[in-house]
Amino acid sequence: MTYFEQHKADFLEGLKAFLRIPSISTLPEHKPDIRRAAGFCKDELLGAGMTSAELIESDSGGNPLVYAEWLGAPGKPTILFYGHYDVQPADPLDEWKSPPFEPEVRNDNIYARGAVDDKGQVYIQIKAVEALLKTTGKLPVNVKFLLEGEEETGGEHIEAYVKSKPPRLKADAVVVCDTEMFAPEMPSICIGLRGLVYYELAVQGADHDLHSGVYGGAAPNPMMAIAEIVTALKDRDGRILVPGFYDRVVPPAEKERAAWARLPFDEKEYTEKEMGAKELTGEPGVPLFERVWARPTLEVHGIRGGFTGEGAKTVIPARAVAKISTRLVGDQNVEESIAQMQAAVKAATPRGVTAELRVLSAGAPSLTNPDNPYIHAAADALKEKFGKETVYIRSGGSIPIVGVFDRYLGIPSVMMGFGLPDDNLHAPNEKFHLPNFYRGIETVARYLEILGK
Repeated sequence: MTYFEQHKADFLEGLKAFLRIPSISTLPEHKPDIRRAAGFCKDELLGAGMTSAELIESDSGGNPLVYAEWLGAPGKPTILFYGHYDVQPADPLDEWKSPPFEPEVRNDNIYARGAVDDKGQVYIQIKAVEALLKTTGKLPVNVKFLLEGEEETGGEHIEAYVKSKPPRLKADAVVVCDTEMFAPEMPSICIGLRGLVYYELAVQGADHDLHSGVYGGAAPNPMMAIAEIVTALKDRDGRILVPGFYDRVVPPAEKERAAWARLPFDEKEYTEKEMGAKELTGEPGVPLFERVWARPTLEVHGIRGGFTGEGAKTVIPARAVAKISTRLVGDQNVEESIAQMQAAVKAATPRGVTAELRVLSAGAPSLTNPDNPYIHAAADALKEKFGKETVYIRSGGSIPIVGVFDRYLGIPSVMMGFGLPDDNLHAPNEKFHLPNFYRGIETVARYLEILGK
């Protein structure tokens, strides 16, 4: 019986202990839980056999990084494992079938906030290293860990730390287990991520709310102004109208398009079951995978202002606020896209109001060349453990630190995730498929063995 088989129950209990910590980075009242989660990771890394592990504190009051290393393989490659121990809020609580921080196993899935994003996948990395160290007393390559507690709030601490290029982060590749497989039983490597710029648009009219009977027809209305601005940024077909926004978009190569077309995919199931929608939208004539993986987007996430309570109140609000994001692809530049958005908002702002577009967070897009030995080794390990050829995909989501690793450390990111499309990331009833959790541990361990050869 292998170490993996002997310790399946231990792996599960350890994951449950990790998931019970409500390390919600967006809520200040959970600061103590953030520190508990960071301490948990440090203790687990030391228990796994890493030579050293420590918390790296932030000078600005941010959440601590967890750094660990084992460098006992001179002449061999060095792998840097990345992940995050913070999680999203669990709201709305009444939609959870079991409490979000009391992990429960149902039908081969473990349900809890953070199960797949990203505690379960961080735990895969730790336990893979543990299995090798406990059975052989050494690792086939040098290994470092850098875990953060601010991924869900912008990742300022880790970005500043990586930008400082500390010698201890020198490595040949970064392994990121924070993505998903294309489908069950289909091993996947993500080679592309969209960038993200998240904005807050604030529109001010009069200096106080006004009665619509007395002032209607003369007073500026910030709610109407928000609507005008938003519809000036994007048309009904989903095409972004911001001047210059598409100039740097690099279309996928025909070889990549052809590979995407061969992926097993049921558009009806995707639309009705996975999304719960009536039909798909987006740019006409652009294939679905290209729309969600390789084209930029602009989305409105919320608008607030005025009266929204029960009954009627005839008020013209003084102020309205919208939350807006853009996803970037290819060679799009974050700073340039921000300037383009600000100019477009200024041009679309109607008379009588002022509009301010503020950046809340930003991260660059990334695209990794799959033709390198670190990705080839990951594809081989995945194929060996899942019994099928590994497919190369992109993700419409964003992991900003991947672009930071590329820009400041100059190393490729190997994104080998074990989540599934229906794992409910950031939503109620988040889950992780336990067979993927266990095979993930074996796969990452095998990956290190292949690299050691």
